[in-house]
Amino acid sequence: MTWPFDIRQLYKPVQPTVGASGEDVSYREIPPAKELEQVVYCYWQLKTHHVLPEPFLYRVVADGCIDVFFELEAPEQSFIMGFCKQYTEFPLDPQFNYVGIRFLPTMFPQFFRVDASGLSNRFQELAAVVPELAEFIAKEIRSVNSLVDIGNAIDTYLLGKLLNVDFTQDGRLYDAINIILSRNGVLDIEKDLDVGISPRQLRRLFEYYIGDTAKTFSKVVRFQYVLNANPGLDSLRKNKLFYDAGYYDQAHFIKEFRRFYGVTPSRAFGK
Repeated sequence: MTWPFDIRQLYKPVQPTVGASGEDVSYREIPPAKELEQVVYCYWQLKTHHVLPEPFLYRVVADGCIDVFFELEAPEQSFIMGFCKQYTEFPLDPQFNYVGIRFLPTMFPQFFRVDASGLSNRFQELAAVVPELAEFIAKEIRSVNSLVDIGNAIDTYLLGKLLNVDFTQDGRLYDAINIILSRNGVLDIEKDLDVGISPRQLRRLFEYYIGDTAKTFSKVVRFQYVLNANPGLDSLRKNKLFYDAGYYDQAHFIKEFRRFYGVTPSRAFGK
């Protein structure tokens, strides 16, 4: 498969809300097989190291991706979460071990011929969307498997389907996504996305393959650019990062950041 551009060089979707080596809860990511690097960003695992004294509230920030996830102790119940234009909070039991597949933008709809707009801003049972993938997870994934073992099994499954996937070759969609990612989401949608397609057609493509409009996707990309910059509090005050990221003023920056993350930038980046 020849890809229009290397999306991994332009976009790193961050989920920063749990540390990698917390004493109570940890979060880990591993990459997919090299042949799937343009399809899957990572396989991830979120788990407790002991029974917590109370339920755990997990916050997922907006990242422009579509995730499949399941509790490793009960892989027969898998779920999918589509593109979200705001943060989402999940109340979890005091003990859990979740594993997920993070598909890069446009890839899940292309792989499984599913309209991404029907998945947006919510999660639902995977069996109702892609029964075949849900069945694979239920039959082939076991609680004793390590994340590496799980990643290898999913790699094998997806690679087996890769040659039969009819990826869209609409260069206009890829051109638009390339522009948005190259500019870190900082652009005038009407003027800068002149890719030889009408605004109505472009909207239709983005809603089907991304799950929302080009404008909303750009805002999420811009938010992710700020997360990847990981500024300290002093930098936030002095360097006016919000101007560099295309925000009108600090109030606009804080309001949008809070919608995507759930807390203010000072709380998110406070050390």
